[in-house]
Amino acid sequence: MAKDAKKGRADQVGRLKITQIGSPIGRRHDQRETLIGLGLNKINRSRVLEDTAAVRGMVEKVQHLVKVEPAA
Repeated sequence: MAKDAKKGRADQVGRLKITQIGSPIGRRHDQRETLIGLGLNKINRSRVLEDTAAVRGMVEKVQHLVKVEPAA
């Protein structure tokens, strides 16, 4: 039972909810590719992803097109 409680806590820590709020139309091709890499391709679509250095780097590249918040 203690293992399940630990696992549940670990699932909540270190996750980000990323929501696309802008269109990639008229943006550089690599920004469009980054949105696709994050699993986003339509405005208001959200994904919950692990909080890793790779994901943070991708988010930084398209920070003007996404909204980031901690996953609930």
